[in-house]
Amino acid sequence: MTRPPQSLQGWTHEAQLSVLARADTARLKAFADPLITDLPDISVVENRTGLVMLPMRDTAQGTHFHLGEVLMSEARISADGQEGYAMRRGRDLAAAMAMAVVDLVVALGHAQDACRAFLEAEAKAQSDADTLTLRRVEATRVDMETF
Repeated sequence: MTRPPQSLQGWTHEAQLSVLARADTARLKAFADPLITDLPDISVVENRTGLVMLPMRDTAQGTHFHLGEVLMSEARISADGQEGYAMRRGRDLAAAMAMAVVDLVVALGHAQDACRAFLEAEAKAQSDADTLTLRRVEATRVDMETF
């Protein structure tokens, strides 16, 4: 399977997958559903769930270790020599398939403006949610003087 070096202007494939993996499930499914009609015949290569190890880094020692296992849903589809891929946390195979459809649409060069707009909106929503979480964490910080 081949893929253009940069699927959307200003978006690397890695960045696209990162945003799609965290995209709101309902919005992702709603966005992907009408995109299927414009695609050629799709072959489902994989559609499964499984456990993957969650790597972490000990910030004090700088060593890597596995924190535990995480349930993931994975989908891989293909059409016209291109491939769409997805891996999302949880057991929602429909959401993984929706993510793979969006990835395939981008790889095939279809609906580029709509896909870019969706990615930008989801990236903004994720950034806002991350900022809110960090503010909540910061609000619990206690400064202690050490004598």
